[in-house]
Amino acid sequence: MNEKQTIAPSFNGYQKLVIFLLAMTQFTVVLDFMVMSPLGDIMIKTLKITASQFGIAVSAYAFSAGISGLLTAGFADKFDRKKLLLFFYIGFTIGTFFCALAPNFFLLVAARVFTGLFGGVIGSISLAIVADLFSLQQRGKVMGFIQMGFGVSQVLGIPIGLYIANAWGWHVPFLWIAAMAAIITIILYVKLKPVTEHLHLKQEKTALKHLIHTISKKNYQVGFLATALLSIGGFMMMPFGSAFAINNLKVTNEQLPLLFMITGIATLITMPFIGKLSDKVNKFKIFALATISAVILINIYAQFGPTPFWIVLLINVFMMAAIMSRMVPSTTLTSAIPDPQDRGAFMSINSSLQQMAGGFGAVIAGLIIYQKDSYAPLEHYDILAMTASGIMLLTIFLVFRVSKIVDTKTNKL
Repeated sequence: MNEKQTIAPSFNGYQKLVIFLLAMTQFTVVLDFMVMSPLGDIMIKTLKITASQFGIAVSAYAFSAGISGLLTAGFADKFDRKKLLLFFYIGFTIGTFFCALAPNFFLLVAARVFTGLFGGVIGSISLAIVADLFSLQQRGKVMGFIQMGFGVSQVLGIPIGLYIANAWGWHVPFLWIAAMAAIITIILYVKLKPVTEHLHLKQEKTALKHLIHTISKKNYQVGFLATALLSIGGFMMMPFGSAFAINNLKVTNEQLPLLFMITGIATLITMPFIGKLSDKVNKFKIFALATISAVILINIYAQFGPTPFWIVLLINVFMMAAIMSRMVPSTTLTSAIPDPQDRGAFMSINSSLQQMAGGFGAVIAGLIIYQKDSYAPLEHYDILAMTASGIMLLTIFLVFRVSKIVDTKTNKL
């Protein structure tokens, strides 16, 4: 596949099917993780836990996903990517079902650990499949569509999950996600063709050597560091979003699903547009502009007290659009760093660092945030925003370095 094409070739029928299937897996995995944030206020009150404990429940998934990514990195390029995707997606489905059955905080954390062990690897396998089947000139558009799973989870998933939770309890949304994932698993098994071209390329004989080889490459290390800091900055604000909206901004439980739904619609519109734009315009410039916009908006938002709903809605729409506009160009650039024979291992390690760094960010957020009781306003949210902003600004430099590595590699082809 010629990476130096200036005009992105159109997708064939099978490629469109692959995009749809990967987007659906992304939708369920993202929804499983994202639903924790809007359910946060309900779970804190129902389980009678502290903000710090909720941060642990969120980070449990992230840390186990990170460990799983490292453990599987050495094997990621030694199997058919379809088989790997099915194996981990089935495990994710079972783990989500366990979450629905969890009767208390400790068993919930155990279920989140199990789910993370499987769910945390799915994104990296999907990215490796994208890198195998699509040229660099197509990938921005593909990433835009696949990461629409994030937007769809907000437009449909999170509001429906909140309505279900308000009616029947926080356990039921996890049952719903597990049922959807079971159906998608069957479709993946039937429709997705084996992805095996990478198996014909020269690789290290052992999984450990392959892992060490991938970690030791300096260009890869720049990509890993950029991903880690991107995740820490993004994760820090996320876990306590609904608790801040309800307890500080005085958004009602009835308004919260509408807030997520409209914000998600804005994300759905933004993601494909940014994906197409990143195939035509300098990806780093898009990332830098989006990062600066996000930093300004989150610091304004963090200063709010009780606020009219329409203002909260408006700033959330622009804030989320800015945050997600960072993800498409940065993910596309990072996917272009590894050589074909290293893609699976690189994506697994990258996903591992992303998850663990995100978990670290959630733990930091839980330590910074203080709440006198489960109904009191969150304190120190402004400090959290400033801390996240500093990390986000640092990522501009790292993604610039990633873009230079990709430019150099592309020019050699």
